[in-house]
Amino acid sequence: MTESQIAVKANIEKNWKQYQDLMPEIADAYEQLPQEVYKNGVLSGKHKRLMALVGALVGGCRACILYQTGVSLELGATVEEILEACAVAVSLGGTMASGQTSRVVEYLREVGLVEEEIGRSSCVDTEACHGQI
Repeated sequence: MTESQIAVKANIEKNWKQYQDLMPEIADAYEQLPQEVYKNGVLSGKHKRLMALVGALVGGCRACILYQTGVSLELGATVEEILEACAVAVSLGGTMASGQTSRVVEYLREVGLVEEEIGRSSCVDTEACHGQI
Protein backbone atom coordinates (compact mmCIF):
# COMPACT_ATOMS: atom_id res chain seq x y z
CA MET A 1 0.00 0.00 0.00
CA THR A 2 1.33 3.42 -0.91
CA GLU A 3 1.57 6.23 1.58
CA SER A 4 -1.32 8.72 1.31
CA GLN A 5 0.10 12.06 0.26
CA ILE A 6 -3.00 13.83 1.59
CA ALA A 7 -2.41 12.24 5.00
CA VAL A 8 1.30 13.12 4.90
CA LYS A 9 0.44 16.74 4.03
CA ALA A 10 -2.16 16.93 6.83
CA ASN A 11 0.32 15.54 9.36
CA ILE A 12 3.02 18.00 8.31
CA GLU A 13 0.53 20.88 8.61
CA LYS A 14 -0.53 19.67 12.08
CA ASN A 15 3.07 19.47 13.25
CA TRP A 16 3.92 22.88 11.80
CA LYS A 17 0.91 24.37 13.61
CA GLN A 18 2.17 22.88 16.87
CA TYR A 19 5.64 24.31 16.21
CA GLN A 20 4.03 27.72 15.60
CA ASP A 21 2.22 27.44 18.94
CA LEU A 22 5.46 26.50 20.71
CA MET A 23 7.65 29.08 18.97
CA PRO A 24 5.33 31.93 17.90
CA GLU A 25 8.01 34.62 17.50
CA ILE A 26 10.14 32.46 15.23
CA ALA A 27 7.13 31.21 13.27
CA ASP A 28 5.81 34.75 12.78
CA ALA A 29 9.18 35.97 11.56
CA TYR A 30 9.46 33.00 9.20
CA GLU A 31 5.97 33.59 7.76
CA GLN A 32 6.70 37.22 6.83
CA LEU A 33 9.15 36.41 4.03
CA PRO A 34 6.91 34.05 2.02
CA GLN A 35 3.94 36.43 2.40
CA GLU A 36 6.00 39.11 0.67
CA VAL A 37 7.77 36.88 -1.84
CA TYR A 38 4.77 34.96 -3.15
CA LYS A 39 2.35 37.85 -3.64
CA ASN A 40 1.51 38.92 -7.18
CA GLY A 41 4.13 41.12 -8.79
CA VAL A 42 5.76 41.00 -12.20
CA LEU A 43 5.31 37.25 -11.81
CA SER A 44 1.96 36.00 -10.57
CA GLY A 45 1.74 34.20 -7.25
CA LYS A 46 0.76 31.06 -9.16
CA HIS A 47 3.89 31.16 -11.28
CA LYS A 48 6.04 31.81 -8.23
CA ARG A 49 4.52 28.76 -6.54
CA LEU A 50 5.22 26.64 -9.62
CA MET A 51 8.83 27.85 -9.49
CA ALA A 52 8.94 26.92 -5.80
CA LEU A 53 7.60 23.47 -6.70
CA VAL A 54 10.54 23.00 -9.07
CA GLY A 55 12.94 23.94 -6.28
CA ALA A 56 11.20 21.61 -3.84
CA LEU A 57 11.38 18.70 -6.28
CA VAL A 58 15.06 19.26 -7.02
CA GLY A 59 15.78 19.67 -3.31
CA GLY A 60 13.71 16.63 -2.36
CA CYS A 61 11.70 18.45 0.34
CA ARG A 62 8.57 16.31 0.85
CA ALA A 63 6.71 18.95 2.87
CA CYS A 64 7.58 21.64 0.33
CA ILE A 65 6.52 19.47 -2.62
CA LEU A 66 3.09 18.75 -1.16
CA TYR A 67 2.56 22.31 0.06
CA GLN A 68 3.60 23.96 -3.22
CA THR A 69 1.47 21.53 -5.23
CA GLY A 70 -1.58 22.32 -3.09
CA VAL A 71 -1.06 26.08 -3.16
CA SER A 72 -0.42 26.02 -6.92
CA LEU A 73 -3.77 24.30 -7.39
CA GLU A 74 -5.50 26.77 -5.08
CA LEU A 75 -4.06 29.62 -7.16
CA GLY A 76 -5.50 28.11 -10.34
CA ALA A 77 -2.62 26.06 -11.73
CA THR A 78 -3.75 23.31 -14.05
CA VAL A 79 -2.55 19.74 -13.90
CA GLU A 80 -0.67 20.39 -17.14
CA GLU A 81 1.13 23.41 -15.64
CA ILE A 82 2.11 21.39 -12.58
CA LEU A 83 3.36 18.50 -14.70
CA GLU A 84 5.38 20.88 -16.90
CA ALA A 85 6.94 22.33 -13.75
CA CYS A 86 7.79 18.75 -12.76
CA ALA A 87 9.44 18.29 -16.17
CA VAL A 88 11.63 21.35 -15.53
CA ALA A 89 12.60 19.84 -12.17
CA VAL A 90 13.47 16.52 -13.79
CA SER A 91 15.58 18.37 -16.36
CA LEU A 92 17.48 20.11 -13.56
CA GLY A 93 17.50 17.39 -10.91
CA GLY A 94 17.59 14.14 -12.87
CA THR A 95 16.58 10.93 -11.13
CA MET A 96 16.23 12.54 -7.70
CA ALA A 97 13.62 14.99 -9.02
CA SER A 98 11.91 12.33 -11.14
CA GLY A 99 11.50 10.17 -8.05
CA GLN A 100 9.90 13.06 -6.17
CA THR A 101 7.64 13.82 -9.15
CA SER A 102 5.84 10.56 -8.39
CA ARG A 103 4.76 12.17 -5.09
CA VAL A 104 3.12 15.03 -7.04
CA VAL A 105 1.34 12.62 -9.38
CA GLU A 106 0.08 10.56 -6.42
CA TYR A 107 -1.21 13.73 -4.71
CA LEU A 108 -2.98 14.82 -7.91
CA ARG A 109 -4.51 11.36 -8.19
CA GLU A 110 -5.65 11.40 -4.54
CA VAL A 111 -7.43 14.75 -4.93
CA GLY A 112 -9.10 13.46 -8.09
CA LEU A 113 -7.29 15.56 -10.67
CA VAL A 114 -5.70 12.72 -12.62
CA GLU A 115 -7.09 9.30 -13.29
CA GLU A 116 -5.68 6.08 -11.87
CA GLU A 117 -4.93 4.54 -15.27
CA ILE A 118 -1.36 4.24 -16.46
CA GLY A 119 -0.74 6.07 -19.71
CA ARG A 120 -1.96 9.44 -20.86
CA SER A 121 -3.91 10.81 -17.91
CA SER A 122 -6.57 13.41 -18.35
CA CYS A 123 -7.60 16.25 -16.12
CA VAL A 124 -10.71 15.91 -14.05
CA ASP A 125 -12.90 18.85 -12.99
CA THR A 126 -10.62 21.02 -10.84
CA GLU A 127 -13.50 22.79 -9.09
CA ALA A 128 -14.78 19.55 -7.57
CA CYS A 129 -11.45 18.92 -5.87
CA HIS A 130 -10.61 22.30 -4.33
CA GLY A 131 -12.08 21.32 -0.96
CA GLN A 132 -9.58 18.46 -0.69
CA ILE A 133 -6.50 20.48 -1.58
